[in-house]
Amino acid sequence: MRPREHHAIFIPNTIATHKLAQDLLGCNPPQELKHLKQLKGMLFSELQLKWFLTEEDRHDDRAITQGKIQSLKSMSSGEQKKVLLAHLLAQPMDYLILDNPFDHLDTATQEYLRQQFHQISERLCIIQLISRKSDLLSFATRFYILNKAFLQPYASLTNLYQDWDKIVLPLSKPLPLSPKPYIYEGTHLISLNDVSVSYENTAILKNITWAIKPGEFWELIGKNGSGKTTILSMITGENSKGYGQELYIFGYKKGSGESVWDLKKKIGYFTPAMTDTFRGYHSVEHMVISGLYDSVGLYFKPGDLQKRLAKQWLQLIGMWHLKDYYFHELSTGQQRMVMTIRAMIKHPLLLILDEPTAGLDDQSAAVFIHLVNTIAANSNTAIIFVAHRKEPNLKPDFTYELMLTSNGSTGKVKSSY
Repeated sequence: MRPREHHAIFIPNTIATHKLAQDLLGCNPPQELKHLKQLKGMLFSELQLKWFLTEEDRHDDRAITQGKIQSLKSMSSGEQKKVLLAHLLAQPMDYLILDNPFDHLDTATQEYLRQQFHQISERLCIIQLISRKSDLLSFATRFYILNKAFLQPYASLTNLYQDWDKIVLPLSKPLPLSPKPYIYEGTHLISLNDVSVSYENTAILKNITWAIKPGEFWELIGKNGSGKTTILSMITGENSKGYGQELYIFGYKKGSGESVWDLKKKIGYFTPAMTDTFRGYHSVEHMVISGLYDSVGLYFKPGDLQKRLAKQWLQLIGMWHLKDYYFHELSTGQQRMVMTIRAMIKHPLLLILDEPTAGLDDQSAAVFIHLVNTIAANSNTAIIFVAHRKEPNLKPDFTYELMLTSNGSTGKVKSSY
């Protein structure tokens, strides 16, 4: 292998990255990288992290957190990836595969990892599997697009980007109407007044004041570990830290008698981790309809009204022809689109999208952002969009930023871009 030769492989969401990673690590690398067959590689990926998290949870195996007080599960996404990288670098290897390494990370952690990867590139071959142009590492020397089962090499990034940037936005139809619209006459959907949260001796949130009105489109930003997930879990009713505080959800003070299911009926929620929940043989059509009932799949025969509504939503995103496919057969980008319209089909009072574009390629992310903007402009649903990266063309009305301090994160409203 020639020294300092590094590969960037652009992978569209229609193709699973884990198959290529397995081939690169095993005995069947693509022809263009056949020299790897005689070498030893390691994989830096979300899948690797999930495996270590599972081992820790099931067997109390803390192989990659030895000597640390915190468990892997209790760490932020950024700290988890730092620990994983340190563990991998302690192993003998000739090359390191980076599978979309910057997903779920704030800008400071991304910059830290970029510096680490740059140092590593001076002694190891780096193979970056990449979905977003902005994530490309500057030291890459060879470029490819994964086209089904083979790598298409490009002599320059200019030529590669010409092929990569081709995109068609499918949203040409009006937003389907709600079968049973929610009526809400209050001034604020969500209101947090001086809310603070601590776990044992660790302060997470300090004096958070934030109000969301019906129909508003908010972006929620903040560094890894700043408390974004804590706020969302209090709103959805899955975190008991909201009890006894000035937290009002749909006009009711937290703990005044509402059940978690009362809240969920009025909330649409999507985070990429949810796709792991739907492992059964659920058709795309049934997945969309299940959003009306907040169920994991559909376990009864839908009526004409439900089927007509699912058709309208699938036509909106250009996926009606896939209605009989199993959900797990879809690409990552297609799954995200289906899960979003599933969350939106009942026109909830509040739609929460927690890092929905993580892992999407540029084209799928652009389509997804177009869908979210369309929902915001054509419905009375309020939206909370959680993001770590600045998404081009996202059009929130307001931005709420959490800022880390030693006494817990504080928050402020910022003007949106």
